[in-house]
This record gives sequence, structure tokens and C-alpha cells, in this order.
Amino acid sequence: MTIHLSILVFFPALMGLVSAFSPRTLAPKILLIGTLIPLAYTIFMITDFDAGAGLQYVTDDAWISELGIRYKLGIDGLNLWLILLTCVIAFATALWLCVRPPEDRAGLFCFHFAIGQTAVLGAFVAQDLALFVLFFDLMLVPFYFIVGQWGAGDRAAAAMKMVIYTLVGSLLMLAAAVATAVLSQTDGPLTFVLSDLQANPLPESTQKWLFIAFALAFLIKMPAFPFQGWMPDAYKSMPLPALAFFSGVVSKVAAYGFLKLVLPLFPAATNDWNVALLVLAVISILYGSIQAFTQTNARLILGYSSIAQLGFITLGIFAIDSAGQGAQGALLQSVNHGLVVAPLFFVVALLAERAEGSEDIRDYGGIAFRAPVLAALFLIVALATLAMPGSANFAGEFLILLGAFSSVQFLAFVASLGVILASVYALRMYIRSMHNRVGPKVTSFEMTARDGLVLVPLVIAILAFALYPQLALDAGEATVRSTVEAVLR
Repeated sequence: MTIHLSILVFFPALMGLVSAFSPRTLAPKILLIGTLIPLAYTIFMITDFDAGAGLQYVTDDAWISELGIRYKLGIDGLNLWLILLTCVIAFATALWLCVRPPEDRAGLFCFHFAIGQTAVLGAFVAQDLALFVLFFDLMLVPFYFIVGQWGAGDRAAAAMKMVIYTLVGSLLMLAAAVATAVLSQTDGPLTFVLSDLQANPLPESTQKWLFIAFALAFLIKMPAFPFQGWMPDAYKSMPLPALAFFSGVVSKVAAYGFLKLVLPLFPAATNDWNVALLVLAVISILYGSIQAFTQTNARLILGYSSIAQLGFITLGIFAIDSAGQGAQGALLQSVNHGLVVAPLFFVVALLAERAEGSEDIRDYGGIAFRAPVLAALFLIVALATLAMPGSANFAGEFLILLGAFSSVQFLAFVASLGVILASVYALRMYIRSMHNRVGPKVTSFEMTARDGLVLVPLVIAILAFALYPQLALDAGEATVRSTVEAVLR
């Protein structure tokens, strides 16, 4: 059976367009269909994927021949499980919108969300540098409208700040992508195809400047320290269902970009700049963890914890250990973090319903007394966040630290403090919400069966992935090793 990746990428956008012209109650159901088909496609690909066969399910057609841009899509060990993560979180979000459709312009909200899923999937499967940049930039557009039209608080300022930060990075990457293709051109025609660019490596001095442009774009998108200035306002304003997808998936495109583009295209520059990236990763881990501990807004606790987790992922990518364990752990942790943070945002929505709409954990407390099922599900996700032994997060962070200790021992030791800090902020949020004295605004009641339709499958996915993370490791091992070995040569 041939997998047509164009269907995987563009089917959500097609259903989103249909939902835009549908009644309020019908639009989320159409979006749900738009997320279900890609999910089914991806599950089939995982069962059929051959870890040792390289790039698979390839679509390769001429697009803009004069510029050397091809419409080339493909699946390999780096993007397979990230695509599954995208489809799982998108389906859960669509289900959430079915349970609680937006009160205002639900069809238009579903349309923007579907465009966001298409952009993320397109970036993951793109095998042409220009095509990747196109989808990478497209991701910004729907979330700008979602924040600006459906956001809370000073949503216009939050949307503008997000655009300014990320647009700067995107423009830098666009210029660097064009320069990469032009400077890589030899006697043949101009090309943006990644495999062709990797076959014609640039001089080390040229790689250094292009590396900086790509790295800035990805560090801003994550975000990582010190480029996180847009995050607090955006996280406080963005509607929770969209934020679950944004935090769980969109930030992973940046981590994927480091593995897919930066390391293979600029191996010499990676060796030159990896210590600087490792230092930024460790600072992000400590900064994000400390900020998460000091925050009382539940959204910001999760936002700053995401900075810390993405710091771990960056640490693994640039550990550049000979066995590739750090990069394998980074890829695994990218999936883990998305699976964990998305249900946490759904939990925040449920907690707010029980505290007069407040998202401040100081207004919570005692919710577990009348909501034991919600408390149990929240506990499972919280324990996964702090990387308890036996969880998939534990396996990911263990591999990252193993790779880091084999190459940069001091920084790895400092980074390991982030594991301790994670247990502090995760348990603090759980205990303040579920236990202690009943909060001043709390009316505790159990979650409904409709809420369980969203939360329970995500928790089951976390548990399943914890029991057998090896499936994802096996799929990505060969590709990750070849990527790291290209840098070590």
C-alpha cells in the first residue's frame, strides 16, 4: 500500500475549511474527522515502517523548477513518532472542542486550528529546505489569529509580541536557507532538496554564520533562554485547547529542525558551537525550573516547565556523544513532553471550572475530596512530568544525561539538578490543587464522562509509552546515529 503523504498533510486543512462554513455544533465534529484520518494513516505507517530502510513513503515532484524547489515529502526515524504525537494531540484537541465548542465563531476557530496541524505535519515531512521553511512560517499564522481573536486579557499585545519574536527568527532562517542553497550550488542546477545539500557541504567558515541563523530561529520557536520573552503573554492569552497543541507539538518542530537540518547541513559549525548551545540548554533547564516553582498561574507553571524540558532536549541534541544516546533521548523526550503537557493543560481547564474560572493555584485546594478520578489522572500525569522511574520521561532524561555525561560532565551534572527541581514544581502544583484545605473559590465535583473521553485516552497513551518506549527508540536509532556520526567525522 502506498502512503500518500499529501493526504496526511492537507486533509486537516480541507476539513477545517469545511468546518469554517458549518454550524457551531457541527464544526468541531468535522474537525474531529479531519484529525482522525491522519491519525489512522500514521498508525498504519508505524506498523509498516522499516527502521533500516532510510527515507520511506516518499513523494517527490517538481514544484518551482526555476528555483530548484521540489515538493518532496518523506518519513524516516526522526519524524515518524513526532507525526504520531501531532496526530494524537490534534485528535484529543478536536475531541475537546466537541465537548466544549467555542462560544464565538467555532467554525473559524476550527479552521485556524486545522491550518496549524497541516503546517506542523508539513514541516515534519518536508524533505526540501524551502518547503520546510514555508511550513515553518505557516505555523505562526493560525496561532496569531487564535490568540488575537479568541485569547484572554491583552490578547492583541500578546499576539503581536509572539509574531515579532518568531517572525525575526523565521526571516533569519529564510535568508539562511536561500544562502545555503546558493552557496552549495556547484556545476549542477540550484536545489533545496536536503539530501542534495548534505552531499555538498559548505566550508566551515560559511557554516558558522548559517548555523547561527537557523539556531536563533529554532531557539525562539521553542522558546529557550534568553528568547522566551513572548511566552508568558502568549501562554496566558491563548485558549487552552489550542495551547495544549501549541505547547505539546509546535515547539517540537524546532527541536526536530536541529536534528534534521542543523546537524546534517552544518556539521563543522555544530562542533564549533555545540558548547554554546549546551550552556544555553543548561541555563534554560535551571531558569525554567526555578520560574515554574515561583509561579502561581497554572498556565505559566506549565510554560516555564516546558522551557526546562526543551532545555533537556537541546542538551541531548548537542551532547554529540559517539553512541548517539543523547540525541536518541532528545527525540524520545520530545514525544514524552508532548504527551504529558497536553493533558496537563486540559486538567488546568477542569480545575478552573471548579474555582470560578481562576487559574491561580492559590485559589485551589481540596478538589480531590469529591473528584478522586480527576485527582488520580492528574497524579499519573504529574508523576510522568517529574520523570519517575518506570515512566517514558525517565527513559528519555536518562538517555539525555547519559549522553551528556559522556561528553560534557560538568554541564551534565548541573543539568541533573533540573530533575530535582521538576519534582518540586510538579508536586507543588498537584498538592496545592488536589489536597490541603479547600480553596476559597473551590466547588469540588467529579469530572464527567465527556471530559474522560479527552483525558483518559491521553493518560493511557502516557502509560503505554512508559511500558514500552523501545518501539520509538528502535524506529529512530539508525537515523539518529547517522546524524550524529556526520558531526563526529
